[in-house]
Amino acid sequence: MPKHQINPNNWVNQYSDYLFNYTITRVNDREIAQDLISETFLAGLKSMVNFKGEASERTWLISILKRKIIDHYRKINSNKGKAEVRMNYHNDTETEGDWLEERVSDASDKTAEDTLVNSEMGDAIYDCIAKLPQKQADVFKMKTILDYDTETICKELNITASNLWVIIHRARTGLAECMEKNWFN
Repeated sequence: MPKHQINPNNWVNQYSDYLFNYTITRVNDREIAQDLISETFLAGLKSMVNFKGEASERTWLISILKRKIIDHYRKINSNKGKAEVRMNYHNDTETEGDWLEERVSDASDKTAEDTLVNSEMGDAIYDCIAKLPQKQADVFKMKTILDYDTETICKELNITASNLWVIIHRARTGLAECMEKNWFN
């Protein structure tokens, strides 16, 4: 099996939508999501020499993005911790530490409002998907939500790869318009 190649000239066109969808569900802020993706591309450029080709280019970029998201939450938590009481701990297996500085945001750290906003946004996305023409909805779900590869989708739906990308583009455009009208206003 040949090793995967890396081509940063295509990153924005090939991966920005996927990375944005991945990020926006984790940070719920459009500007922060865009900043994290930019930081991911920059980090990818800086560490291209470390790309071994064992994973796909997209998988490699997602792994960089995951670290950027974790760093984002660490920064938020360390800034928030300056106004909070710090909790030091010590036990037999670890040296002393500062709980707030080591903590990474997780799902259990979300407020009820965060959970409600995430739930409402998720409902809005699925409502907008339901409003798409059936083929667009199916292709979008398979590619973006279920993470099927292009070849599998094309075989299953009996379409060409170029047709798939046209359908994906139309679905994204339709979703963006629907979300703009129903969620962001």
